[in-house]
Amino acid sequence: MSATRDGLVRAILGPTNTGKTHLAIERMCAHSSGVIGFPLRLLAREVYDKVVKLKGEKQVALITGEERIVPPGARYVLCTAESMPVRTGRDDRPNEGPLPADFAFAAIDEAQLGNDPERGHVFTDRMLRARGREETLILGSDTLRPLVRQLLPEAEIVSRPRFSTLRYAGSAKLSRLPPRSAVVAFSAEQVYALAEMLRRFKGGAAVVMGALSPATRNAQVAMFQRGEVDYLVATDAIGMGLNMDVTHVAFAGLEKFDGRRDRRLTISEMAQIAGRAGRHQRDGSFGTLGLGGENAPEMSEEEANAIEDHRFRPLDHLYWRSADLDFTSVTDLIASLEAKSDDPLLKPAPLAIDLAVLKLLAEDPAIAATKASRARKLWAVCGLPDFRKVGPMHHARMIRRLFSYIGEGGHIPHEWFAAEVTRLDNVAGDIEALADRLAGIRSWAYISQRSDWLADPPKWAERTRAVEARLSDALHERLTQRFVDRRTAVLVRDIGARGSDALPVTVAADGEVSVGPEPIGHLSGFEFRVDPLARLADKRLLLAAAERRLGDELDRRAAALCAAPDTEFRLVEEAGGLAIGWDGHVLARLAPGRSLLEPAVRTARALDRLSAERRTRLRSRLEKWVEAQISRHVPALRMLSNAAADPKSTPGVRALAAMLVDAGGQLPRRSIAAQLSALDKADRHALHRLRVRLGALDVYVQSLLKPAAQQWRAALLSVRAGQPMPRLPEPSAAMLDGSADARGAALAFRRLGTDWLRIDLADRLATHAHHVRQHGGEDPVDRPLATSLGLDEPTVRHLMAEVGFVPAGESWAWRGHRRPRRREPQGPRPGNAFAALAGLKR
Repeated sequence: MSATRDGLVRAILGPTNTGKTHLAIERMCAHSSGVIGFPLRLLAREVYDKVVKLKGEKQVALITGEERIVPPGARYVLCTAESMPVRTGRDDRPNEGPLPADFAFAAIDEAQLGNDPERGHVFTDRMLRARGREETLILGSDTLRPLVRQLLPEAEIVSRPRFSTLRYAGSAKLSRLPPRSAVVAFSAEQVYALAEMLRRFKGGAAVVMGALSPATRNAQVAMFQRGEVDYLVATDAIGMGLNMDVTHVAFAGLEKFDGRRDRRLTISEMAQIAGRAGRHQRDGSFGTLGLGGENAPEMSEEEANAIEDHRFRPLDHLYWRSADLDFTSVTDLIASLEAKSDDPLLKPAPLAIDLAVLKLLAEDPAIAATKASRARKLWAVCGLPDFRKVGPMHHARMIRRLFSYIGEGGHIPHEWFAAEVTRLDNVAGDIEALADRLAGIRSWAYISQRSDWLADPPKWAERTRAVEARLSDALHERLTQRFVDRRTAVLVRDIGARGSDALPVTVAADGEVSVGPEPIGHLSGFEFRVDPLARLADKRLLLAAAERRLGDELDRRAAALCAAPDTEFRLVEEAGGLAIGWDGHVLARLAPGRSLLEPAVRTARALDRLSAERRTRLRSRLEKWVEAQISRHVPALRMLSNAAADPKSTPGVRALAAMLVDAGGQLPRRSIAAQLSALDKADRHALHRLRVRLGALDVYVQSLLKPAAQQWRAALLSVRAGQPMPRLPEPSAAMLDGSADARGAALAFRRLGTDWLRIDLADRLATHAHHVRQHGGEDPVDRPLATSLGLDEPTVRHLMAEVGFVPAGESWAWRGHRRPRRREPQGPRPGNAFAALAGLKR
């Protein structure tokens, strides 16, 4: 390679195993400073460890969203593309600390990912704008060549040939995979099922997924590299430059979900993954995994030949998003993010999670009014990745809360941060639970890297690293326990004879699940139960085979539910609380949420078998159902909630509306006497328009006394309190005796001695009494109404006492509402041991 010139830009293009990344490391180390951006945190960590061996820990920095190691005076930086320390239009990164103002060398790895719908705009931005003072390398596939020529005409293009040969080996059964094979799947569920099968067939397999922490991934790879297991099951994360001793790559599928739809892999994507086989000058092979059935992956001759010859269709565009952002207002910010490029080769990036969250938050008028520096902070918070994969709606809730703390220059409360981290610091549970906690801790690790979000970032960064390390160790232990068996599986001989890895899995109309001719269990709703009559020796193997194929059936059921009308769902009672039911099955449970009208929806454990995307859609559908039921049955509470949040309402109206919503729609008048006395005439008219009745005894909304409204009020209050559903009165009841459930009766009735009277009827009697008193009448009791209700004299006296009347012979006397007298202090009783002390008091 020729000597470098000032500002020289080179595009190093070629297939996998051409030494592009190795070249970039060598070139960076030859300069006084340098930075390389990688597509994966795992890859950045791997290269960081290599450069540390060459330059020492004090010279090398690692910067990713969740991890930050920046020694004072560090000159070489390894990072993810998103964390690359270059000036961006977002301009929201924290102070990068003691790093060079610029770098002599810069490189961006896997630059062809500029064509990726989700992250492409980041790689395009780095390819176009990240530059080294003396040298810049753009590393990527040869498919990038025409775009580099047109977008970067000054760049020198260098082609690199593959060091070894890659050949197509056709399809092979799982039982006949050669040693040192990597099986590639495209979902966590399929990875686990295949690893379980390999444990049975071959004695064990290591597991590698992009969602794993570096520590867990390194421990699993080390186990494979040491030869403790001869097989590796991974997602397509291994296609991004992760180097392992693999001789054969087997595709368990040729389709993946790209965030929007299921689609077939492109030939270049297949080649990127297949290229992990055979490293340096050792040849490798690739093929498909023969799983049996109609859905078995099949690679065409054209695809196989193209991968062997490294012939791929050139890219015709990259995804782009403007780096010149306008923070004048949130509206201007969104407009600048959606601006289009004048270059037809740069297509607008599809809606990414950060922009989707910003748009959701902008629907709030208070946030939409954000301007200038606060808009910058809002965009910075929106940059928190959705590690949990919960989707924009749920992710926006966390972003909103974060922004509420830091929007005005404050910090995230350490109590909340500590509580959330402590909740995740739990190494109990299965693989899925630990993986979920690892995804959760990544959010807090990301937040702990922001020096402007926390009062003591180093403390919390150390805390999150410690939790992640413990979870990583526990996950590695669980993976090893589940998928590694040192003994040869007892059924291998029978499997070879029956070919049970290829047996079809069928689900009958009644839910019976069969593998081949043998029934192994029953699918009820989304919950699979193993047939208790299945032979113990075959049970686990057949279960793994069934679960591998049940995904399509479960996704089909989930898709049908997402499109189902509201009438398909029911609110059901359980011993532990309330749940959402469908066809006799529990789909989710209600838990305390942000407010009374926003209960949280926690999907049932049976839904964990669904893909993360499908589970998120179904949870969103259930949340919409809950919201629709609340709007339908208790619209008055929704109106009061809106009034409480409306800045146009007066403080008195907002306060009373908020108190009524929090109490479920009714309050005793005495408990809010101070608030009522502060209301003026306009406030009372406003409350009247909200259908609020300022009764003599209670403040309530008449429509909330209807049976359906009572049921949903009881449900919401029970969920918030963490209590079971109370027993509700009969819909037509006006009076209840002492046997009534107190919690259920209190929703619409007022206690009078041992009996209960509906509050609107009690209000009619109280209003009549006040009317008679004001007009000088004799008997304040509405006798006809009291008689029709069946009120006895003790109950009438209790009611009149609540109103302010006491019996006076044959009539009633008004005494009003008096405060209880203060009891005078009494002296010590004679003979009390402390009576002598009274004489010492002066």
